[in-house]
Amino acid sequence: MDRSAIVHDNFLRRVAAQDFPQGRAPDGPLDAVTAVGIYRAACLSRALDRQSREMQRAGQGFYTIGSSGHEGLAAIAAALRPTDMAFLHYRDAAFQIARAAQVPGQSVAWDFLLSFAASSEDPISGGRHKVLGSKALNIPPQTSTIASHLPKAVGAAYAIGAARRHRPEHAELPDDAIVYCSFGDASANHSTAQGAFNAAGWTAYQAVPLPLLFVCEDNGIGISTKTPEGWIEASFRHRPGLAYFACDGLDIFDTYATALKATQFVRLRRKPAFLHVRTIRLYGHAGADVPTTYLSKAEVEAEEAQDPLLHMVRGLAQSGALTPDAALRIYIDTNDRVARIAAEAVTRPRLKTAADVMASLIPPRRTCKPTNGPTPEARAEAFGSDMKQMAEPQIMSRLINWALTDLMLAHREIVMMGEDVGRKGGVYGVTQKLQARFGPDRMIDTLLDEQSILGLAIGMAQNGFVPMPEIQFLAYLHNAEDQLRGEAATLPFFSNGQYTNPMVLRIAGLGYQKGFGGHFHNDNSVAVLRDIPGLILACPSNGADAAMMLREAVRLAREEQRVVVFLEPIALYPMRDLHHDKDGGWMRVYPEPSQVIPLGEVGVHGAGADLAIVTFGNGTYLSHQAEPALAEAGIATRIIDMRWLSPLPAAALTSAVAGAKRILIVDETRQSGGVAEALMAHFAESQPGTPLARITATDSFIATGPAYAATMPSRDSIIAAAKALMERAE
Repeated sequence: MDRSAIVHDNFLRRVAAQDFPQGRAPDGPLDAVTAVGIYRAACLSRALDRQSREMQRAGQGFYTIGSSGHEGLAAIAAALRPTDMAFLHYRDAAFQIARAAQVPGQSVAWDFLLSFAASSEDPISGGRHKVLGSKALNIPPQTSTIASHLPKAVGAAYAIGAARRHRPEHAELPDDAIVYCSFGDASANHSTAQGAFNAAGWTAYQAVPLPLLFVCEDNGIGISTKTPEGWIEASFRHRPGLAYFACDGLDIFDTYATALKATQFVRLRRKPAFLHVRTIRLYGHAGADVPTTYLSKAEVEAEEAQDPLLHMVRGLAQSGALTPDAALRIYIDTNDRVARIAAEAVTRPRLKTAADVMASLIPPRRTCKPTNGPTPEARAEAFGSDMKQMAEPQIMSRLINWALTDLMLAHREIVMMGEDVGRKGGVYGVTQKLQARFGPDRMIDTLLDEQSILGLAIGMAQNGFVPMPEIQFLAYLHNAEDQLRGEAATLPFFSNGQYTNPMVLRIAGLGYQKGFGGHFHNDNSVAVLRDIPGLILACPSNGADAAMMLREAVRLAREEQRVVVFLEPIALYPMRDLHHDKDGGWMRVYPEPSQVIPLGEVGVHGAGADLAIVTFGNGTYLSHQAEPALAEAGIATRIIDMRWLSPLPAAALTSAVAGAKRILIVDETRQSGGVAEALMAHFAESQPGTPLARITATDSFIATGPAYAATMPSRDSIIAAAKALMERAE
């Protein structure tokens, strides 16, 4: 028999016989009305779990990871406010149900069952995924499978204090709110979670406000792997910067009282806390999981004997809040009501087409107050002596610095964060003077942890900020790429556009640094960024373009709520000369603040019809170096700078190569998984019959020392590839 049926039958039998598990007598501040409300939420959570399995057996439901055993979390919801943003563990249905009772107009059973049925009318995801979440309840949707939501919970908590100092236009959280974040005991071991705990403690240790309540739901097992007894307490009781609280999640009176203490600590002291909740897991991990295949029958039955609903009925009876007979009627009536609602929910429409599924990949636009840019007086004060140099050509790093200054003057909600971005001004000086100009609140020096840097940005974006995090080197992104793939880019998708986390992520990267750092400082792989749905990837090749594209990137984040990655070629930061020493051929004059390069607009240099070179970043620089030699060889060339690597600016590229007899792609990323693969496919389809070739980096990491550029395109290899292509018949 299905364990859910066994637990159900046991509950009916034991309540009727008033055969309850032993436990402490009810004590504490939980009143009768609230206690009964918690029990009702628990009954609904249990009924929904059982119904999800019935729906799956009938081919009408598609999710069976339930919350049975974790129903005590409803007591924690009762101790919080609906204005406290909640990032939930996937076993927290009872929490969401209890919170729904605090907000008028909710139809929580209907909402859950639409979600089980993957109906397009599901109010949180529109049928795209089974997630807990509700805009009305201040619960952003999470998948939470590896605790990857913890870093952004840290960011959201930090944003509450930051908003008290500089309130953004689109801030949502009240000044006295706290952030709630729950997870399982197994997930607490994940590096993402450990980084979040460390970042929270590191921040609190410095007396920075961080009103965050971590809640660990400790049921002692992760699928089939047991958590060592006492491990969570031993790991967290004495953790620096993190106050520790513990309660018995089977006892709603103890849970509510402890949650009140923990939330009061966090709310009043503006410091993080860790609430350790003992729970059990009923039925196994999910519907297809049979716990008796890895646990003894005695162990499974011992857990089932501690059913939290039985503990609740005992406590309610002992406190005089509810008789066992009345509790049993509530349980039976709730199961019957859920079955009736499910019969209707399974008839509701579902997504059918790719367009339906993809409709929420791109967030909706939001209305922003108009801005005319910084005033001349504000610019003069911020730039100081730099103003005198703006009429002269400058290197890329300086022009990016000036663009960031203008953007931060124009938009007070912009906040930058990263390792060394503030006091030092970045490893390459790109953010020099910005902390002096805007203060440490807006130029945040973070700890060395890329997951925490991106989590801080994601969380702050959910309270109205426009974050501009920096990853110091492209190779370091791979430590934290799931924060983009699994969290930032998925949030509008899973929330049907109701939640967003816009940002402009600046990354120093690509190759060609002479003799410095090897692979970790010369990384030419962008494949992980190009295949994230909805993400925009930009890469400038010169300082003027960088400034104008950066302005567009901020507009995209601020107004269109997009996640933008702005990839800055390190080797071009200091580049002055193009062909000869001191020719200044790669420096540019700073564009006026109103000048912008729109998304999808490519750069075209020259109008040669013999050959179109399509490239980006360092490839653009090298192609310009090769141009005189190609002209000497009688090859009339045009150079097309893509600028926007994802989504591919297909229409603009097709227009830019029109009339060219041959197309050469110069790609500094790798042959396998590189940008050239997409370009080759595009031109083969859009320009059939046009001779087409590519030159790419080899499938290799990059060496340190004299061989730093040996694996990548060069001026000479571009010239050779162009001549070889010219010899091919049209």
